[in-house]
Amino acid sequence: MRMIHICNIFFIVLMIMQGVRSDPQAEELLRQCSNSNTTNDLSIFFSNFNKTFGDMRKQLSNAHFATAYSTDVFGLVQCRNYLSNADCVACFDAGLTQIKHDCPQADGAHLIYQGCFLRYEARNFYKQISFEDSTGVCINNRTAPKPTAFKPAVEELITDLITATPKIKSFFAALKRQFFDGGPTAIATVYVVAQCVENISRSDCHTCLSRAYINVQPCPPRAGGSSVDAGCFLRYSDTSFFADNDVTDITLYVEGGSSNKKTPLIMGLIGGLCLVLLLLALLLWYRLLRKPKKAERGDILGVTKLQGAIIYNYKDLKSATNNFSVEYKVGEGGFGDVYKGIIANGNKVAVKKLDVVTSKEKTDFESEVRLISNVHHRNVLRLLGCSGKGPVQLLVYEYMENGSLDTFLYGDKRGTLSWKQRFDIILGIARDFGLARLLPKDQSHLTTRFAGTLGYTAPEYAIHGHLSEKVDTYGYGIVVLEIISGRRCSDMMNEHLTESLLQYAWKLYDNGKHFKLIDETLDPSEYHFNNAKKVIEIALKCTQSPVSLRPAMSEVVVMLVNDGSLEQRPPNKPKFVQMSKNIDDDDSSTSTATAQSISNATATFTKFTGR
Repeated sequence: MRMIHICNIFFIVLMIMQGVRSDPQAEELLRQCSNSNTTNDLSIFFSNFNKTFGDMRKQLSNAHFATAYSTDVFGLVQCRNYLSNADCVACFDAGLTQIKHDCPQADGAHLIYQGCFLRYEARNFYKQISFEDSTGVCINNRTAPKPTAFKPAVEELITDLITATPKIKSFFAALKRQFFDGGPTAIATVYVVAQCVENISRSDCHTCLSRAYINVQPCPPRAGGSSVDAGCFLRYSDTSFFADNDVTDITLYVEGGSSNKKTPLIMGLIGGLCLVLLLLALLLWYRLLRKPKKAERGDILGVTKLQGAIIYNYKDLKSATNNFSVEYKVGEGGFGDVYKGIIANGNKVAVKKLDVVTSKEKTDFESEVRLISNVHHRNVLRLLGCSGKGPVQLLVYEYMENGSLDTFLYGDKRGTLSWKQRFDIILGIARDFGLARLLPKDQSHLTTRFAGTLGYTAPEYAIHGHLSEKVDTYGYGIVVLEIISGRRCSDMMNEHLTESLLQYAWKLYDNGKHFKLIDETLDPSEYHFNNAKKVIEIALKCTQSPVSLRPAMSEVVVMLVNDGSLEQRPPNKPKFVQMSKNIDDDDSSTSTATAQSISNATATFTKFTGR
């Protein structure tokens, strides 16, 4: 009786295995058992094995990817995203049954079906992307119709998937595309899927799929083929193996997508409309700017309503900040500490505390504050005025409840700014950024000595004190690079601490790798690569050398709002790039007071809008 019972169990297992192999999703592509188990107590090892796989099976009830660990047993399972959850669990069960049957004494194994991938090891393998036995499998010997057209169609789709899949959050993409043979009617359809395991990096996903492509390349024009590895899966066929609603739109992830295929007529109409709107906006702005305004006398009770620079009472500001107490301190910068001030009527201001030494510097300081306080823009934090007592000087700004732009780019709110919000800020700053033009016409060289951050300052001004509108253009270009990359201009971009953000941006441009500069927290579906590339190139144009090559800020606005790509000559790299480091003017013969004031007003104290 016992022998009959054992035979019945064996028969049932055999029937299960036969049923599994008849399911196309459970078609085996690769199987490997590790060396015999070296664990002293096999019962403990397989107890942990069962815990690991039991945990992963539970996760598959609402997922297509799962990992689990239980005392020296690391496990991973991944189903193709086009499977239902029930089919995913069924594929997992079939694979687990086969692993137990084929690798009964192994301390590790991997099994890859068309529909799913199972693996366990006695070590952490989660970052591994390649097997020694990785291979391409040509599904059958049937040749696809019109092989001369089929092969390039397969290669084109796979190439697109290799580019797009690493940029997609789930690391999965499915495509189908009809192909033609010179006539108006499609002769067949190609179906292609690419997938990476979800716990590897984007770059590893791209590397793995590139290798998989090499493995599967010999297969076309045969009708189907797959390539499998530790980190990815690739499959093509001339027959459908996934539903139509599982097809992925990869237009946003592939350079030169459908947005480049719009008709010239539509693009011309849109461009013309934008130009008309821009001219109307500039005309309205010009009229408003020339409209005479009645000057108001201000005091500490009404600072947020005042126009022009206000000289405030030092004692009032000291009281408003509770004697510059630590609990009122909200930030630090190259110029000094920033405090929240609560004035007599309950309104809030931001007070920045500076150290200015000589009377000459104090006079220049106040004149520059009057200059910059005339600038009003919804994206730029307004400088209301100043105050001073002895060597201590105070700047008074509008107060922001939401924090400054750097909080959203580098601080605890990083990743919350969308592409549209960043572009709106970039465009808004461009429309009111030419502060150097507000200086007297005979004052193009300044010698005010001041300590601050040089990262935003044009080299010709930092070294020679030459001030022009193009100094603003340079600083604007640096700010744009920060907004696009989510990096400070002072960040060192290599392990040797010798490459600034600007140098890094130019290097990427020279190598045609603009996309690597884009903040990795941005969702690629929010923007088109060509638009981001255009903004980066505009920023680089703003930092060109010689100075005459830099565009005026009005030209920058036109380039930003123009939907077309840049048709002008490529940017010209500056001869040298000034690192963004804090320096003391004891080591410098010239000052960057105005340009640094501008940079702080735009970069450190830029309003966050649209939230």
